[in-house]
Amino acid sequence: MIRKFLIAACCGLSLSACATYQTKVDQARTSLKENPTKAAESLKPLAEAEGKDQLVYLLDYATALQLAKQYQESAAAFQKAEQIADIKDYHSISQIATAAVLSEEMIQYKGDDYEKVLINGMNAINYLEMGDLDGALVEVRRFNEKLNKFRLEAKRNYAQNPYALYLSAMIYEADRKYDDAYIAYENTYKVAPSYTPLREDLVRSATRAQRDETAAKWKKEFPEVKAKPEWKDKNIGEVILVYAQGWGPRKRARPENFRFPKLYPVGSLTKSAKLVVSNQNISQALEDDKSATSEEVFNLTDTAIKTLDDDYGRLIASRVGGFATKAVIADQIRQKDDALGMLALIALNAADRADVRQWSTLPDTFQIARVYVKPGTYKVKAQGLNSSGLPSGEDMPEREITVKPGQKIFMSWRSLN
Repeated sequence: MIRKFLIAACCGLSLSACATYQTKVDQARTSLKENPTKAAESLKPLAEAEGKDQLVYLLDYATALQLAKQYQESAAAFQKAEQIADIKDYHSISQIATAAVLSEEMIQYKGDDYEKVLINGMNAINYLEMGDLDGALVEVRRFNEKLNKFRLEAKRNYAQNPYALYLSAMIYEADRKYDDAYIAYENTYKVAPSYTPLREDLVRSATRAQRDETAAKWKKEFPEVKAKPEWKDKNIGEVILVYAQGWGPRKRARPENFRFPKLYPVGSLTKSAKLVVSNQNISQALEDDKSATSEEVFNLTDTAIKTLDDDYGRLIASRVGGFATKAVIADQIRQKDDALGMLALIALNAADRADVRQWSTLPDTFQIARVYVKPGTYKVKAQGLNSSGLPSGEDMPEREITVKPGQKIFMSWRSLN
């Protein structure tokens, strides 16, 4: 028995000398800025290797594929990640025992609730970019099923994600499922009442869903919202930018206790995006240009930090038994060999480090910009803005789109600086 623990401790020492998850993916994250295809290629072997870390690498791999515009491949990777995340938590007795003595890293990574929800929120973007509204709706329904499950199981409130809720509302509206759209907008308002575009969304969607009493209630509550002619014109389309801004927080060991992780925000220059839609005819561009600045619907950094901080007490409690186990094992060895016992205690503690695994390629915030347009062909671009509202120098490449009568065109952009 003692021999087994000594072997595990030695393995733990080897583990502590090796790269953590964060260092393994750091080069891939750097490559995302200039060459997302290269980043995806470097993550692929890690994502395909079965084991306790497969989920976290799959999530990063799927994200890299999406940024590389390989939407079909990204969708497949997200689906595989979802299957792993949805499997009922199971840890073998040997895994639990080793984790108690060594590190939480020895247990299979299952992801946080907000990460599980975002699998569908991110995958919906793939289908929207491919023009597959039905595929996006499937992801929306899966997302709603997860939220219902969280509610039934009395999960934490911040598992509800306003970005995913709002995205589902826009997709339902694009599919002319106006009653479903209204319900989704209302649910978004319940968790993100400060998101000001929802005021117009609630009035408009209630009107389109023929919920006259409800529409009257929202008009009374938001007198500043005035009906727009575009609401009744079935030919009017819309360009919608789903903007993922910056980098989410990174996990590192807590300075006061290296055994536990702490999340640190990652700074960024680009803070918002200006969506500009121009008529294809350059001579009419000045007259026909329309624009909208993105507004934040969900701050992932705040949610992630709150999630981990709220879980800190559980993490400490789960490790208390491990501390005692280390002492017992070292004492048993010390009774036979004092020097070896001391070495065992050092080895066991050295192997016990913070679990810094996370879906680290997620953005800092999710933002939305929307512009009404008439049917036609347009050039669309997004200009990155800094905290002062000035150009940051980071822009989305210009795209040409054709909007059919009544159609909503979704596009995505990720800023990384």
